[in-house]
Amino acid sequence: MTDTSAPGAQALVRKLWHYCNVLRDDGLSYPDYVEQLTYLLFLKMADEQADRAIPSKYCWRSLVRLEPDEMHAHYGRILSALGGRKGMLGLIFGNAKNKIRDPGKLRLLIVDLIGQTEWTGLSDDLKGDAYEGLLEKNARDTKSGAGQYFTPRPLIEAIVQCVNPQLGEMICDPACGTAGFLLVAHDYLRKSNPKMTAAQRKNLATRSIRGVELVEEVARLAAMNLLLHGVGGNDEDELPIECADSLKAPPARQYDVVLTNPPFGIKGSVTYSKGSSTRAEDGLTIVRPDFWVQSANKQLNFMQHIVALLKPGGRAAVVVPDNVLFEGGAAASVRRRLVENCCLHTILKLPPGLFYAAGVKSNVIFFSKPKKIGAVNNQRLWVYDLRSDKRFSLRTRPLQNEDLREFVSMYFDAARKDGERSRSFDVKRVLSDPDCRLDMTWGDPANRPRAPGLARLDELSRLVADDLLRALALIAKPNGQ
Repeated sequence: MTDTSAPGAQALVRKLWHYCNVLRDDGLSYPDYVEQLTYLLFLKMADEQADRAIPSKYCWRSLVRLEPDEMHAHYGRILSALGGRKGMLGLIFGNAKNKIRDPGKLRLLIVDLIGQTEWTGLSDDLKGDAYEGLLEKNARDTKSGAGQYFTPRPLIEAIVQCVNPQLGEMICDPACGTAGFLLVAHDYLRKSNPKMTAAQRKNLATRSIRGVELVEEVARLAAMNLLLHGVGGNDEDELPIECADSLKAPPARQYDVVLTNPPFGIKGSVTYSKGSSTRAEDGLTIVRPDFWVQSANKQLNFMQHIVALLKPGGRAAVVVPDNVLFEGGAAASVRRRLVENCCLHTILKLPPGLFYAAGVKSNVIFFSKPKKIGAVNNQRLWVYDLRSDKRFSLRTRPLQNEDLREFVSMYFDAARKDGERSRSFDVKRVLSDPDCRLDMTWGDPANRPRAPGLARLDELSRLVADDLLRALALIAKPNGQ
């Protein structure tokens, strides 16, 4: 598992972040800084490995001995030239721009920070965990950028443990963000199989992990994150990350395991059609004949895409907001088809305060796809409530591994019994509900299901309260820090 608490990784993160504070005087934002670090780290590591994919006139050495003004101009030329290449170079440098305005500060970054470390000599764990720590700090300290894509690592680790990917299986995250799920799955497989053969290690590094990310800037962070952890990177290998819209077409390949936290949001800018569309050529209508229902709701479309993405017999764990579990209309149709066609066996109810998008109540749903159509034989749906009596916040009470220990233990207990925090339900009862609602509650009457309209009001109230709390916290900070 990723361990950014390790002393070496912590020291490296502190050092990298110290330079960010210097460069903020130049108007560089946190996400911009991490992006520039990504370009420079890639150039430096390619130079250490004598990677011939980078032409000598654009390599690290062509840059490092120049005077500040010429270095600044040449850095811009390098980014522009490598961004036009295919493969990993195109993924890392696509549309890259030099956002450091002061040549002296660029030189500081190149010579005094990146140039002082032999990066390929560091272990994958150390440099990978340091970069992961940088992404996490970026997510924590910024309201935009990669923050919206960052899922708490203890939650990812618990999910991966439950889904239990096996060596030789292919794992996909169709909305991978900075590749958190993929890295934890890779680490889980590596540590679960300490005696892998050379062929198995190569397969794990080059074929087992695949992610898709819509946002170009985030896709490059994901690729670099994987690269620093030893995944992908060779020119002859298929790229582990694709910068694309996962929902744009039926999947060309199916996977054994899908782990993902797709973007929350009500509607995208395009509409989806099950059949041929006269508007397909305008780029605003996407034809997905494999979808069960036609909807503009991005979350529902990701649910349908994930089922299509799974091989028969495959397993999935997906983070979804509350409304996916209780809304009517298309959401009800998707829920019914999911329960009827797949084995939906577990729901983990999460409290608000876990994600960088404040106020969001969410859940993790676990299901598998039967090997044969109509072969679903699941009779019970187990629901674990981490929400009641639990309060978390990103700064003062972040989620810890021990918070999920009971859930993980009970997940594997075939003889588990109903208790204060968990309950199992007859799937026939779920299907007998016309809306096939999955927002089950028990015990405290305050936790009973809310009508959709009232639940939305609750959500808006929480968002307003969170905004006020953040504003008060900013006012209370000395010197605007």
